[in-house]
Amino acid sequence: MIKILITDDHQLVIDGIQLMLAEADDLQCVGTANSGERALELLATTSTDVLLLDINMPGMDGLETCRRVRRDFPSVKILMLSMLREGSLVKMLLNEGASGYLLKNAGKDEVLEAIRKVHRGERALSSEVLDIFLQPDAEKKRLMTSPFPSLSRREKQILQLIVDEKTTGEIAEELFISFGTVETHRRNILMKLSARNTAGLVKAAIEYKLI
Repeated sequence: MIKILITDDHQLVIDGIQLMLAEADDLQCVGTANSGERALELLATTSTDVLLLDINMPGMDGLETCRRVRRDFPSVKILMLSMLREGSLVKMLLNEGASGYLLKNAGKDEVLEAIRKVHRGERALSSEVLDIFLQPDAEKKRLMTSPFPSLSRREKQILQLIVDEKTTGEIAEELFISFGTVETHRRNILMKLSARNTAGLVKAAIEYKLI
């Protein structure tokens, strides 16, 4: 039986994965966490084979959690879950000790097989992520090592408004999107620019000439 700990700040995602696991005779969910901090607490007290780990979470994000797990619980295999398909981010997480990287649009069979693969010591990547590694050498090098982060049009809009000292509520109102959507974009931008706070975002935006 493969023992799995699910960590995601969206309960809906956790519930969906638990339903998938319930249909597999060889997989068992031994716990769930809504933050990296809570995941580390559970790993210290719960026998776990595979950690399913989100990237964008409040407090300790998935990258830092991955580092801590690899340091403190080296026997636990880490399978990242994300909506981000940035090549540089995937490479960073694999280098930090993750055994696999799945996009959240993956189907049930892909998720279950990925869990089994990382438990066997193999690498598991979503087909869309794998495409990045199969690009011609020149294009792959650009995607994986370019010093310039790739932001979507919406992320650039939000970054500019953050630099303009707009609050999350003001950004949501100006762009006609929800508060939560702005926060999700903000976390994605922080991750892509390797920034820890608003000051770091502004600094990175100037360095990369994104504004």
